[in-house]
Amino acid sequence: MIKLTIVYDNESGPGLKSDWGFSCLIENAKKILFDTGADSEILLYNMKQLEINPKDIDIVVLSHNHWDHTGGLKGFLEVNENRAKIYQSGDFSKPTKIFQEVYSTGALGAFIKEQSLVVNTKKGNIIITGCAHPGLENIIDKAKELGEIYGIVGGFHGFSRLEKLKGIELIAPCHCTRRKQEIKERYPANYKEIKAGSVIEI
Repeated sequence: MIKLTIVYDNESGPGLKSDWGFSCLIENAKKILFDTGADSEILLYNMKQLEINPKDIDIVVLSHNHWDHTGGLKGFLEVNENRAKIYQSGDFSKPTKIFQEVYSTGALGAFIKEQSLVVNTKKGNIIITGCAHPGLENIIDKAKELGEIYGIVGGFHGFSRLEKLKGIELIAPCHCTRRKQEIKERYPANYKEIKAGSVIEI
């Protein structure tokens, strides 16, 4: 089973704090934290509320070098005691296996270099994006090199080519996504509301 937990987002569930930024925990045989939000205090608070021990995190993957995705890293590493292996956006130039069932797309984009994650599940691959600055359509095309796409979770930014989402079973935009309502109206059966505290298990 793959478990995804949204730890940090612009919106939050009961008992959690919201803030502009994004962080998602991927759990299989290891625990992989994708992005760290903007503020370590909020990140660590939400982790505590979600019963996630920072010392148990094995790997941290940073989508890109913007404050709302890396701001929580320093404080997190202090509590984690620098146990986690860090992968930055420029570490991979092509799709690369990070751990079993978890791949980086490699750095994409001309001006802002950003990587997304592709997670293998029994239903197909799930793309996890930070802000999708390189264009979600380009991330989707790159992710297809790793297999059939079942879902997309994360920030879609200004993505407007909504036809590219056709056939994707799980559509879960959050953080910086500008066209949430349009996406929801176009794909109501596939759309999932996402906020800090949301959990997806496959």
